[in-house]
Amino acid sequence: MKRQYIVGIDLGTSNTVVAYAAPGKQQVRLFAIEQLVGPGQVAARPMLPSVRYHPAIGEINPGDRQLPWSVSEGETSPITGQLALDLGAQVPGRLVASAKSWLSHAAVDRLAPILPWGADDTVHKVSPVVASASYLAHVRAAWLHRFPQAPLEQQQLVLTVPASFDEGARALTLAAARQAGLANLRLLEEPQAAFYDWLFRHQQRLADELAA
Repeated sequence: MKRQYIVGIDLGTSNTVVAYAAPGKQQVRLFAIEQLVGPGQVAARPMLPSVRYHPAIGEINPGDRQLPWSVSEGETSPITGQLALDLGAQVPGRLVASAKSWLSHAAVDRLAPILPWGADDTVHKVSPVVASASYLAHVRAAWLHRFPQAPLEQQQLVLTVPASFDEGARALTLAAARQAGLANLRLLEEPQAAFYDWLFRHQQRLADELAA
């Protein structure tokens, strides 16, 4: 199978960012991720806030949460991205945030439904793994909408992780990716990714940059 793109995903604590390039090409492009930015408003943004909002019954009109691709139509199904961030600012107890940090929190059961942390029993909860998977699933759906002939799971994928992640956190990150339908990818530590980016940006003047 010929892979049309090399895709890098930064599943961040606050935001998720995606960049891509055709193999052998020098141009690296940022993938603008379509998401709800207001009730009934969809826009492609360079970052997808890594949050999800769990609305109450009747809180959000089904017509105000429609994305360009098919999603769960339940009235309490989560909202991901900018609109989720805005709604969570008004009702923090329904916002799942910092799932990436929870993945490395060995003092809690990271496979248990614990988020939103501290929410009462009326709020639907998910595990840090499920939350992380939902952000990757959103990216996968947005990519397929833009590139229907090149599904994300068929591309060469790199997912960055903090250097501080232990084997457990790395395994849970891979589990989240598999849950999102992205089973074949490579984990890359963020400092190494930053170094590769620096090399790429300075490739024409490396000798001068490293002369000292």
